[in-house]
Amino acid sequence: MAHLSQRTFVSLNIAVLTISDTRTFETDSSGQTLVDLLQAAGHALVDRELVRDDIYQIRATLSRWIADPAVQVVLTTGGTGFTARDNTPQAVLPLLDKHVEGFGELFRQVSLAEIGMSTLQSRALAGMSNGVLLCCVPGSPGACRTAWTQILHNQLDSRTGPCNFAPHLKPQPGAVIAACEARP
Repeated sequence: MAHLSQRTFVSLNIAVLTISDTRTFETDSSGQTLVDLLQAAGHALVDRELVRDDIYQIRATLSRWIADPAVQVVLTTGGTGFTARDNTPQAVLPLLDKHVEGFGELFRQVSLAEIGMSTLQSRALAGMSNGVLLCCVPGSPGACRTAWTQILHNQLDSRTGPCNFAPHLKPQPGAVIAACEARP
């Protein structure tokens, strides 16, 4: 089996989408948390938007980024709960080529220590589409921080072994992702 990691860090191009009926860029602490964390890790913020929790506005923005050759990862925050206005999973799932089933499961598991059984109501999810990794997390700064520190930071770091998502993403001009490294 091939293991997908390399020894040098590769900065990824990441877009951040906040899904909210009430927030503005000035009050979007969740989106800002993701921006701060991804930049601190050495990745590039290539776009940031805020849309209402509307299936078609969400899909329009995500579809544009999925088709954009510069975007490798999309992080969304918001719309993953159970209220009538929480539409992120319904908007995202039809856009995915592959669903990363373990992402939501792992997010709920690591959130258990922080929010207890309320983690059951998180519909966090992730998947791949056209070489873009889409990760959807709840709309609180704490949930964004948990997703980043417990899952995304390592899975978006090309040096993490035995595997990470970097080699599966659409390549950037001039970027070199090393071939798979076999481990016994």
